[in-house]
Amino acid sequence: MTNSNATFRHQNSALLAIKARLAPLVVTSEEIDVRLAEALTRLRLPTGLLQRVAGVVSRRNWDETQTFDQAAASAAQDALEAAKVDPKDVGLLINTSVTRKHLEPSVAVGIHHALGLPSSAMNFDITNACLGFVNGMTLASQMIDSGQIKYAVIVDGEDSNEIQANTIHRLSQPGISRKDFVNEFASLTLGSGAAAAVLGPADAHPEGHRIIGGISRAGTEHHLLCVGDKDGMFTHTKELLAGGMALVVEAWKEAKGQWDWQKMDRYILHQVSDVHTDSIVKAAKIDRRKIPLTYPLLGNVGPASLPMTLALEVEKLIKGQRILCMGVGSGINTAMTEIVW
Repeated sequence: MTNSNATFRHQNSALLAIKARLAPLVVTSEEIDVRLAEALTRLRLPTGLLQRVAGVVSRRNWDETQTFDQAAASAAQDALEAAKVDPKDVGLLINTSVTRKHLEPSVAVGIHHALGLPSSAMNFDITNACLGFVNGMTLASQMIDSGQIKYAVIVDGEDSNEIQANTIHRLSQPGISRKDFVNEFASLTLGSGAAAAVLGPADAHPEGHRIIGGISRAGTEHHLLCVGDKDGMFTHTKELLAGGMALVVEAWKEAKGQWDWQKMDRYILHQVSDVHTDSIVKAAKIDRRKIPLTYPLLGNVGPASLPMTLALEVEKLIKGQRILCMGVGSGINTAMTEIVW
């Protein structure tokens, strides 16, 4: 069943700049194997599962010199400078991080202050698992289209340090079963990082990259298949993958009525694993060579992973190329948004 609210088009929104900040500490999957050596031996599991099954060779963590929200603010400063947009002209800041130090105030308020944005600039958090950044871009584009704001900054900073440490500690305890290990395996693929984008009106910025529109679909009957907090992420992997792919196919089929996304120049996916990427390639029948990958070295950086991947791909993109941002988030939700470079 389809609904007109699931598809959307933007009239005058453009991506003006997108930047990433990499966390400084590299944590290899081999190091995690060493820390889990006793548990792997007890459970009769081989080493190298993170590399062979997920394709994650390493991920990054923050050190004591910078926090996730400071990194998000730094990425935003980089993006504003690249876009040549004065902070005083920004009308909206959306933070899309799932990481947070406390329930209130929002993460956005500290970033708003760090950037020196005016009091007139609205600021708030949007959280929607790994789709937050794409959702933030959609909302900002709609507000630019309506004329309510001129410029928007979308930010995301993620910190996997604590969940990584807690998961390794718990999996090392006596009494942990193979099933427990499998249910928490995805937590070991998580990484840290930050990204930020600046959006503005396309008619005032011919050098910008038009945000054309896209589609979203919800499969919330699956909302208990992946539940996470700072203590750990507990996932029913097979069921989550099956539900996510079914939702992607449903959205992809509906989108064919308005868009031909089979001929994109790049597919910027939310970065999860080899299994996830291979499943999307098979489900949507897209060319794997057009999918840049960052999860092998950066891990799954939650909602920051898609914008980080796009930011790291920018120098390879050519004017006029069509880019499709695709993500599936716990819940389950999926969203796809086209950008013309």
